[in-house]
Amino acid sequence: MPVISSQSTTTIRGERYIPGIWVDPDGCEHWVMDDGVEGYMSPHVNRKGIPVCRRGNLCGVMNTDQFFATDSYRISPAGQARLAEFFRSASATAYVIVGHTDSRASDAYNMKLSYNRANSVAAVASSVGARISDVRGYGERMPAASNATAEGMAKNRRVEVICIR
Repeated sequence: MPVISSQSTTTIRGERYIPGIWVDPDGCEHWVMDDGVEGYMSPHVNRKGIPVCRRGNLCGVMNTDQFFATDSYRISPAGQARLAEFFRSASATAYVIVGHTDSRASDAYNMKLSYNRANSVAAVASSVGARISDVRGYGERMPAASNATAEGMAKNRRVEVICIR
């Protein structure tokens, strides 16, 4: 006589995994399969077998005072137009957007503000079809100048765009 089990089954749901291709901040194209296997797209390797990737270079530094009000990450309409024109003409295959601040607020506040500003710039880039590889916010951690002067602080309030060609 067959035995019929009355056990119930439980379905465990995890994150949905989407295989794809992306460009990392070093300019290397990666692929990943749905089973998690990952590799490089470049058929070119150096003598050690390491992929030779596209180069990224700093192609734009924008003083955030030109685009954002103090303590804001909303870009003015004029700033959006200037940024859109920049991304249309930059002719890169992908971009890394990096936000920075001066040191006047707390580290946590500056980290969030710099990341939000970088995301705002990335949104403008995406709106004109630019491919965004990464968005980062460094707050006050990577100053371009001394925070001891007003001129130095102004140089530190910036968004950098790295072009991957």
